[in-house]
Amino acid sequence: MIDILEQMLSYPFLTRAIVVGSLVSLCSALLGVSLVLKRYSMIGDGLSHVGFGAMAIATAVNVAPLAVAVPVVIAAAFLLLRVSNNSAIKGDAAIGLISTSALAIGVLAISMTTGMNTDVYNYMFGSVLAMSGSDVRLSMVLSAVVLILFIVFYHKIFAVTFDETFAHAVGIKTGFYNMLIAFLTAVTIVLGMRMMGALLISSLIIFPALTSMRVCKTFKAVIINSAVLSVVCFFVGIVISYVYATPTGASVVAVNMVMFAVYTLVGAVRRRI
Repeated sequence: MIDILEQMLSYPFLTRAIVVGSLVSLCSALLGVSLVLKRYSMIGDGLSHVGFGAMAIATAVNVAPLAVAVPVVIAAAFLLLRVSNNSAIKGDAAIGLISTSALAIGVLAISMTTGMNTDVYNYMFGSVLAMSGSDVRLSMVLSAVVLILFIVFYHKIFAVTFDETFAHAVGIKTGFYNMLIAFLTAVTIVLGMRMMGALLISSLIIFPALTSMRVCKTFKAVIINSAVLSVVCFFVGIVISYVYATPTGASVVAVNMVMFAVYTLVGAVRRRI
């Protein structure tokens, strides 16, 4: 095992992937608990499709993909929250409307310019080779911003997650904190897309939270367990990807699936006892 790790760390692109992937997995797990409890877990899937559309257009016009995708996905997250809360289009319908529209725009932009090349394939399914040095630096800065904001506003996010009506009644600006959650989610989705792909990034948000809830009973316990589990699953997934030459994103999701089954079994045994 140590020999395998030494071999992996000798490749700069794998070192970059491990650093960024661990940070994104941590951010995704922390935000995923709130999103799952608020029944917004599929927002990650919707925003990833918006991110794909933005990156596809950026690639078509030869502009840095992350520089375009980050503001576009943040704007989409705010729009999605506003549309869902203030109109007749609610929840999953709003997510489907915005995500499929963005995906269609991205596919049209690609078909009329560069075609389905390797870059586009990487955006859809992920690739450890997609992370450049500048991507790593930007990802580390944005991941630090997400983690700091989550820690600073942890108690407010907790209140808004569990009882938004009560939180509003006691003077908490629920609209602002919902926007904050949407902002942090949008940034995390964009950062993870280069490695996990638009089709798999939402798994980093959904799996750790649902898995932890099979065993843990308090919000703090679920948060901590999700964070640790997400980083461990990512690391094991990338090792499996290296050893068996499997796609990184799919390998990480497969490990998460196994851990979900294990935690479900443990939870069932504990309830019977």
